[in-house]
Amino acid sequence: MKYKQLTQEERYQISALLKANHDRSEIAMILGRNKSTISREIRRNTGLRGYRPKQAQRLAEERRVAKSKPRINSETWIAVEYLLTLDWSPEQISLWLKTFCRVSISHEWIYQFVLQDKANGGDLFKHLRCQKQRRKRYGSYNRRGQLIDRVSIDERPAEVDLRSRIGDWELDTIIGKGHQQAIVSLTERKSRFTLIQKVERKTAQLVSNAIINLLSPYSESVLTMTSDNGKEFANHKAIANKLNAEFYFAHPYASWERGLNENTNGLIRQYFPKGRDFTTITQKEIKQAMDRLNNRPRKCLGMKTPNQVFFGITPPVALAS
Repeated sequence: MKYKQLTQEERYQISALLKANHDRSEIAMILGRNKSTISREIRRNTGLRGYRPKQAQRLAEERRVAKSKPRINSETWIAVEYLLTLDWSPEQISLWLKTFCRVSISHEWIYQFVLQDKANGGDLFKHLRCQKQRRKRYGSYNRRGQLIDRVSIDERPAEVDLRSRIGDWELDTIIGKGHQQAIVSLTERKSRFTLIQKVERKTAQLVSNAIINLLSPYSESVLTMTSDNGKEFANHKAIANKLNAEFYFAHPYASWERGLNENTNGLIRQYFPKGRDFTTITQKEIKQAMDRLNNRPRKCLGMKTPNQVFFGITPPVALAS
């Protein structure tokens, strides 16, 4: 069984359970972790003021960074960038570095370096002989066509970024093992209230049906929706019209513009990991995952649950949806 590192959310749970006088065995059972994992976490990350989750997360990240050593150092990437400005092709750079500097770096890595630079506003791509978006021969990069009548996130109201109101949603899809079936994931920005639904295929029609089905009961609390540029959102105009809301698209390769949804997808993966065959997921499991996510106290919400914030519930307890 592959070990999975503790998340920041789990560290906040550990802190709360310690304050409630739970012992390490009880904490391990509640979190579904091995007792030795909890013991090691508390031992390594307890300071003079006791176990504090924020400090524990920082210490864990510092250890991770200290252990990780990039295979390609920064000096090599500086050389790559310089040679690109001389209009060398990625293949030429790769062969030259291997021959004369004994540095092994594939031309595909260099192409991805150029794509990342372009996403960050750089102009290295202008030095390529072919300036079309390059498609990887393997992996997750997808050359997606432009969606008709898409409205850029640049035109989204500035108040959406402030999280000052209920009604601004981020949309995404999570793919199952072997690209069989998918989960449509919707998250409200202020409350972190999450809705999910399984679809048999990641088609525009099935995805749009799922979005409308999930949000229709809360239509009065749907003002804007923001997604990536996936073809599964091709029916964005129909979705916006049905829900009487505005639909916006993030910039390509800018997942941080939908950071909340990306983070929520990571939480959903706790229940439906990457190795899971989505064809076996039941509606009961979907509902249970939603209940767990929406009834979990969040530090960013002042230890309230998404349900409490979204529905305006005041008692400081987790309530089922």
